[in-house]
Amino acid sequence: MSFLEKMKSRYTVKKYNPQGIISEEQLQQLKEILQLSPSSINSQPWNFVFVNNFEIKQQLAEASYFNKEKVLESSQLIVFQVIKNPEDFERQIEENIPEGSVNYYRTFVKSHGNDYIKSWLRSQVYLSLGVLLSACADMEIDSTPMEGIETEKYDAILNNEKYETLFAVAVGRKSEDDKNQPIHTPKKRLEKRKVILEL
Repeated sequence: MSFLEKMKSRYTVKKYNPQGIISEEQLQQLKEILQLSPSSINSQPWNFVFVNNFEIKQQLAEASYFNKEKVLESSQLIVFQVIKNPEDFERQIEENIPEGSVNYYRTFVKSHGNDYIKSWLRSQVYLSLGVLLSACADMEIDSTPMEGIETEKYDAILNNEKYETLFAVAVGRKSEDDKNQPIHTPKKRLEKRKVILEL
């Protein structure tokens, strides 16, 4: 099946099969793929927390609103976090990327103030979400991106001092009873002519 066909068939899973376990090999591939995610100036302001421990998953599920069952029944939960403090971020890039890229950050990002910096950092993490969802589609892993979580409670549970939670993604194997499958609920997108422009 081509990548295009896989993207046509992917969808946001609403119900998982608790016995549908993702292999360790596939999990290692997803970790490496996330590590390779692109970011502006190679900034990489993120942590990706892979949660397999059932006790921690239970705690996070209680802080996941209507996504509780997805968290509990998925094979793995991946929590996407962004670095909290711009000063910590600046130390990271000074140690890891070329001076020209650091100067770009200082001139075109930092000069706009802390709110702009934090928005810019979050945007980089969202780039990695697109990478993960595409990778899952290609590897025929089912997935559910979730912003419907209590991020402050996630932070308290995960206790990752320098990072804060933005969103999470459940991955696993869909339940055959999932009514959100395209065979039950056809995928709807705006017409191509409305979103693809040619000049």
